[in-house]
Parts: sequence; structure tokens; C-alpha cells
Amino acid sequence: MQVSPEHPLAEARRSNSRKGLPVKAFLLFWFILIMLGALATYLYSNHLKQQMLNEMQTHTDQQIQALKSDYEKQLTTLSKEVSGLQSKVQSFNELLTFTKDNANNKTDNSNKLYTQLNEVKQQINILQKKMDLLK
Repeated sequence: MQVSPEHPLAEARRSNSRKGLPVKAFLLFWFILIMLGALATYLYSNHLKQQMLNEMQTHTDQQIQALKSDYEKQLTTLSKEVSGLQSKVQSFNELLTFTKDNANNKTDNSNKLYTQLNEVKQQINILQKKMDLLK
């Protein structure tokens, strides 16, 4: 029988180091698994953030388009009203010319002129309010 020159404590250390290898591998496996989980969480949160930003941009673009079309409609309406006022001013000029030519019918023409002048003032006030709202 051959006696081993090693001491029983050395043999115990060797068996402990063999046991330590699976423990180290197990801990390394869990460490890698935790790191992969953290990386996946980080990447997924970035994906959700980008998706939310894209949705917000789309929503903002839609709102801008709606405001732009509404603004253009209001501008078109105001342009039509201004055209109407221009025609009324033209009729005023014609009436004034007629009034100068026919001084005999002074009271009828002045009443018509006064009435039309009041209508134009009212429409100008309304138009001014609408333009102030657009500003």
C-alpha cells in the first residue's frame, strides 16, 4: 500500500476547490443573466420612449394641420367680407357723386348715405374684432 505524501488538509482543500468551481460558474451564470436582463430592460425602455415620441410628433403634426386649415378658412372668410366692404365703399362713392350732382334731393340722399355709413361702420367693427382674434 502506498501512502500519499500529502496531508489530509491538502486533500480537503483540493476537494473544496473542486466544489468552488460549480459555485463560481453558478454565480457567473446568474451575474450574466442579471446583466442581460438589465440590458433588455434598457433597450425596451428606449424603444418605448422612441415610440411615444413618434406618436406625440404625429399628434402634434395633426393638430398643426387642423389649426392651419382653420386659419386659412377664417382668412378666406375675412377676405370675402373685405371684398363686400369694398363694394359698399364703391356704392358710397357713387352715392356721394350722385348727391353732388343732385343737390335738390338733399334730405333723401343724406338719409341713405347716413344709413349706409352706419352699416359700413358696423361691418368694419365686426371685421376688426375678427382680425384681432386672428392675431
